[in-house]
Amino acid sequence: MKNGKLPDPNVIHPIPGYDKEIYVRPTVTNPNVIVGEFTYIADSDFESHVTHHYECLGDKLIIGKFCQIAAGVEFVMNGANHQMNAVTTFPFYTLECWNMEPPAKADLPLKGDTVIGNDVWIGQNAVILPGVRIGDGAIIGANSVVGADIAPYTIVAGNPAKALRRRFDDDLTDLLLRFRWWDRSVEEIDRLIPILTCSDLETVRKELRARL
Repeated sequence: MKNGKLPDPNVIHPIPGYDKEIYVRPTVTNPNVIVGEFTYIADSDFESHVTHHYECLGDKLIIGKFCQIAAGVEFVMNGANHQMNAVTTFPFYTLECWNMEPPAKADLPLKGDTVIGNDVWIGQNAVILPGVRIGDGAIIGANSVVGADIAPYTIVAGNPAKALRRRFDDDLTDLLLRFRWWDRSVEEIDRLIPILTCSDLETVRKELRARL
């Protein structure tokens, strides 16, 4: 461990003296936002990046461990969707003085929970739309708009975001998904850093296989 100290997932500012990067989990106040340990954002206020998130709809934003969220990323939740099965999409019920009760949930195009896996890198100013599921190890390019599910260890970019390539072959991807390094203890992860950051993927493959 560096300086004899364990990394602490409950620290808000993991870079001493710098307040524009925070571990997200200890700052979350909304019970429908669930974030894993050591996920960080390049900002000082995570929940301002979660928009149209209304308690009455009950949708959740679930983000795994060790995710890296760049500045300007927006998680758009189901409250942004308007009724589309009537002749107008205008949300009278949300605005003062209009005589309309909220529509039934069945009349709203709800997409379900938004789920981000572990070790996902989301590039600057990307927009994640409601109900999207992003697999472990995926990379989302800057300024992308993600409206469909992303497979694990896939690099996507664009508007709408499209797959550019898989990061690894099927064998290494399977090894990583079975190994689940992010679920190991802080001490073990620290010992694994030379493997996790090694660019010789054949060596990584052998080391992971030996440890499973």
